Amino acid sequence: MKRGATLFLFLLAAAPFLALAQAQGSAPALADKQLLGMRLFNQSCRVCHFKPQQASPQFAPLLSKNTLGGREGALRAFIANGSPRMPGFKTHFKPAEIGAIVAYLKTID
Repeated sequence: MKRGATLFLFLLAAAPFLALAQAQGSAPALADKQLLGMRLFNQSCRVCHFKPQQASPQFAPLLSKNTLGGREGALRAFIANGSPRMPGFKTHFKPAEIGAIVAYLKTID
């Protein structure tokens, strides 16, 4: 009985990520840098920049490879310095980690 409950809770927690992967279809495999960026994005950015599947509101714009005109330098600066409505992450992430997030964003349509 406990094993079934554990499996159910795991599947329940994984459902949003599985739905996202399914929605992206047969997306190409990500490079290590992009995978790091996806992990960091999911930990720190997703909560505001992704529309939840529940009734919760989306707090910030969806991000993609076209955000800020797709300019890598502009994306790096925006993530590092923030804006009046978004905190900067230059003390939270190393420059290489910000670069990884930008590399991941370049994979999102």
